[in-house]
Amino acid sequence: TPSSMELVQDTSRPPLVKVKGVPLIKYFAEVMGPLQSFQAWPDDLLISTYPKSGTTWLSEILEMIYQGGDLEKCHRAPIYIRVPFLEFKCPGVPSGLETLKDTPAPRLLKTHLPLGLIPQSLLDQKVKVVYVARNAKDVAVSYYNFYKMAKLYPDPGSWDNFLEKFMDGQVSYGSWYQHVQEWWELSRTHPVLYLFYEDLKENPKREIRKILEFLGRSLSEETVDHIVQHTSFEEMKKNPMANYSTIPTEMMDHSISPFMRKGVC
Repeated sequence: TPSSMELVQDTSRPPLVKVKGVPLIKYFAEVMGPLQSFQAWPDDLLISTYPKSGTTWLSEILEMIYQGGDLEKCHRAPIYIRVPFLEFKCPGVPSGLETLKDTPAPRLLKTHLPLGLIPQSLLDQKVKVVYVARNAKDVAVSYYNFYKMAKLYPDPGSWDNFLEKFMDGQVSYGSWYQHVQEWWELSRTHPVLYLFYEDLKENPKREIRKILEFLGRSLSEETVDHIVQHTSFEEMKKNPMANYSTIPTEMMDHSISPFMRKGVC
């Protein structure tokens, strides 16, 4: 159809655009102005990560905690609707800010933005943040495969070419090194729970307990086990409400590389 053809044309690998020195996907860069006037609520919870660091996994865990382990409620809509992605914008799909309008409190929010681009309101309201860091090597490999399948990104070229750009901070969202460091430093003055992907992989139950303590929530042992089981990599990979298979192929081509590949450390 003409409309899907327009979408293909419109989203086909535009170059990154710099905002305050940070390279961003063209459409996301367009949201930076309106996003600065975003009003956070004190009971919001922000999920923050550099891309390809377990964001969707953590989002699903937190959603299950918020829903008391109720799978049916967690399957009501795709993860990007249940946990609005603040800076998301793409032709033909509701933006993160649009999705937020229909999101009732308490809200779970997601971002990959470096600290310098975060709406000030999130900091002023002392909104709790759960941050996940993942080692640079695995992030780079995963990001390269994501660049290949997600057509909002420029063509990554060869692996060597991409790795050089990654190490130089010339990929979308800028430097991995700066991102993991500045959010760590923020935890000295702001309520941030700083987690590691590798710990979550090794002992999800222990990390979920840390999250519950940080949120001041409690769940039964049985419910925690249930959450661990349903947020395992195998379960997430086959869950259409978590694996991004509901996104149009014009934006993400899972035949090139699935959104969830191996989940290894």
